[in-house]
Amino acid sequence: MNFIASRASAIERLDQFIKNNLSDYSKQRNFDYGPNKRSNVSCLSPYITHGVINELELIDKSLKKFSFIKNEKFIQEVLWRTYWKGWLELRPNVWIDFLSELKKIGEEYKQKKEYLDAIDGNTNIECFNDWVNELKNFNYLHNHTRMWFASIWIFTLKLPWQLGAEFFMKHLYDGDAASNTLGWRWVAGIQTQGKHYLASEWNINKFTDNRYNNIKLNEKALPIVTGKTHIALDKNFNNPKNLEEKNLVIFDNSLSFEFSDFKSQKFKKIYLVSNTNKNRNIQISENSLNFKNTLIQDQKRRLNENSIESDIIDISEVKTIKNSYFLYPCVGENLDFLNSVGINNLEFLYRNLDQNAWKYCNKGFFNFKKYIPKLISEYF
Repeated sequence: MNFIASRASAIERLDQFIKNNLSDYSKQRNFDYGPNKRSNVSCLSPYITHGVINELELIDKSLKKFSFIKNEKFIQEVLWRTYWKGWLELRPNVWIDFLSELKKIGEEYKQKKEYLDAIDGNTNIECFNDWVNELKNFNYLHNHTRMWFASIWIFTLKLPWQLGAEFFMKHLYDGDAASNTLGWRWVAGIQTQGKHYLASEWNINKFTDNRYNNIKLNEKALPIVTGKTHIALDKNFNNPKNLEEKNLVIFDNSLSFEFSDFKSQKFKKIYLVSNTNKNRNIQISENSLNFKNTLIQDQKRRLNENSIESDIIDISEVKTIKNSYFLYPCVGENLDFLNSVGINNLEFLYRNLDQNAWKYCNKGFFNFKKYIPKLISEYF
């Protein structure tokens, strides 16, 4: 399993999946056959997270292959990330609280043996140890396995969920503030309060093709209890009615400008922003940094091919860029930096899909799911 950091590789992977494996996705998607056998899932999330390809591209190609009814599960899974982002946009304090809790807990646990054994893959749970090594080596885990991993971390190893979320963010190529943080909260039982996810031996055996034996887990744990609630804010995500000829600043979540909603707009210059660990709350692995930087370089190459003037800058230089629009970076590290250095009154540009989808993210995903047919009917 190898993720080549380019749009060309992403499109090739997408086309192969649509052609050969989409038809069995609904039946096969929950099976984890190991890192060398991933054809049952698309493995496109590292590219979607960075905006190298977007959700509508996946949905468009899937609908050209099969009907909506046959593709419904695939489309729902594609839009999970869109939903998570919208949910967090309406409740940004969830991310702020997570970082605050992580800072305190990190100091408390950084020398604890049980934590160090977990991140070193040195527990008495064979499958968990394998997943730790897979995460570090491939910077990816199957979605079902992420749920098992988080459940084992929280309920069997009894480690704080915040440290697990940090561990994923450090290594996952597709790690983003919304999907990662809210996914861990969901497993713990605090995203939908009182409803947690418990990994079980029979379930792991079934969906790993019986690759593991004698998996001893805590299968009777209670959900994590927190008295804190986060009320959805009343926010709008409007773009300026008439875009002027300004510079455009792009972060590492929007790396396919030539296929964006703003591709026909005349910009003076495009600035591509790289964010190193120096300016991050969560330090990410060298592999993850390299993946991001190579995708940024790939975007610059494609802009050059289209005769669009561009430059790659460090995020610390953003405050020096005047007369600019900013493709919205979403709640997370990049937006945190902009806020931390007091850059105010920025003119953000929002994707049309996000504008349409996020208005349905004030409740749970099952409510959001009802609007998916209406949502995609606006595009196809």
